[in-house]
Amino acid sequence: MACLALFALAHSAPVPAAPSWFNGTGLSQPAIDLLAAMNRAQEWGLEPGDYHAANILAQARTADTPERRAQAEAALSASALRFISHLHYGRVDPKKVGFDMPERTSAFDAGALLEKLATTRDTRGLLASAEPAFQHYLLLKAQLARYRELAMQRGLAELPKPGGRSIAAGEDYAGAPALRTLLVELGDLSRAQRAPDSDLSLDPQLIEALRRFQFRHGLQQDGVLGPQSYQALTTPMATRVRQIELTLERWRWLPARKAPTIIVNIPQFRLFAFPSESDREAQMLAMDVIVGQTYPGARTPVFAEDMKFVVFHPYWDVPRSIMSREMLPRIRSSPGYLATRDLEIVEPGGAITQHPTEEQIQALASGKSRLRQRPGPGNALGLVKFMLPNRYNVYLHSTPANELFKASRRAFSHGCIRVSDPVALAEYVLRQAPGDWSREKIEAAMHGGKTLQVNLRQPVQVLILYGTAVANEAGQVYFFEDIYGNDARLAKVLGIQ
Repeated sequence: MACLALFALAHSAPVPAAPSWFNGTGLSQPAIDLLAAMNRAQEWGLEPGDYHAANILAQARTADTPERRAQAEAALSASALRFISHLHYGRVDPKKVGFDMPERTSAFDAGALLEKLATTRDTRGLLASAEPAFQHYLLLKAQLARYRELAMQRGLAELPKPGGRSIAAGEDYAGAPALRTLLVELGDLSRAQRAPDSDLSLDPQLIEALRRFQFRHGLQQDGVLGPQSYQALTTPMATRVRQIELTLERWRWLPARKAPTIIVNIPQFRLFAFPSESDREAQMLAMDVIVGQTYPGARTPVFAEDMKFVVFHPYWDVPRSIMSREMLPRIRSSPGYLATRDLEIVEPGGAITQHPTEEQIQALASGKSRLRQRPGPGNALGLVKFMLPNRYNVYLHSTPANELFKASRRAFSHGCIRVSDPVALAEYVLRQAPGDWSREKIEAAMHGGKTLQVNLRQPVQVLILYGTAVANEAGQVYFFEDIYGNDARLAKVLGIQ
């Protein structure tokens, strides 16, 4: 019972009594079904070895005294609680891998679920009640079995190198037949459109299939077999399985979703907004985003916070790190630097200058004064910012540099998140704000001559997340580059390198 007590203590729940897993002839059918489920833990993206089902089964079959049966029952209960906990909470505390997710406050009763498992005829259904109630978690889990099957096909992702050059439409490629086989298995090319193996060219159907593959992997959709596409195509299916497993683990860390909710998936460079607790795609607002650069200090953190207000025509208070590293040397070397970029120094008493003395520059360097950029079309925040007060000083905002959204890999910011359609996002978050915020009124406020803060009547939950595998309702799976190395970091903590 020690394991049961430790589990209950960790989750502030009463210590459950060990249920009976035996009947008159040996293990009960619910016990057999539960052990079988734990032995197939890979179906949930978990590790069967963590639950010792085979050992517990052997122990139970040789339990010929009341004491041995009690030991077997305690072992099965402890292992089952571990399994249930992993399904509900995940295997790792997210803070161990730098993810700032809030403590879970749901009324999940693992002990009560354990008791139900001891008498149920529907083990799988009860286990499902411990899992996240998110549609896209379930969609991704459903794809795990398919990708395990793909990983069993030897050589599926092995293609001959294109010979140091990119291969475009109509050109011959010795690996064209193998490429067609791969894209058919992945669902990007239909069998009916597949050209015969004797055709070594990148025919129109193959080019379109390659574009679909590129789209699913966050690549430039040019239909050209270049270095990045070749790398993605030849990534082993076992690696794709691992991406799915690691993303499922992260989705188990999520707090209960409120309505409304905004999700940003960092490696996908996409934002999704849901008007209700459902995450059905038909109800989503989706748009491209720009996230933090890949070097430490500029990455967008993973965290959850509530958006509380919107600011139109905002000032940009330049973070001290950016001011010191990038702007202070230019301010010192060029007297007109501030004025040409609409920057100004704000002194402690409120005085403002664009033509600082050496003394004022020293006050800025020491932190006594601060640097800000005036509102306007050239402001780094664009014409609107969406504020979710947090310890990282990260928020969502528009941008004057819209050409950056043309890139497929959009890690350009210093950590904040730039949105491609700020008007649509403002419409979404201001639906219930006072003032009847129509699209026309939002655009007028963005281009108006004064700074305006609008407080939200209902805060909007914002989840900044990190998943390198995503499944949609159409049965497609999207894979993304591990731009911050978080997959590798989590795999190391889980001991599954």
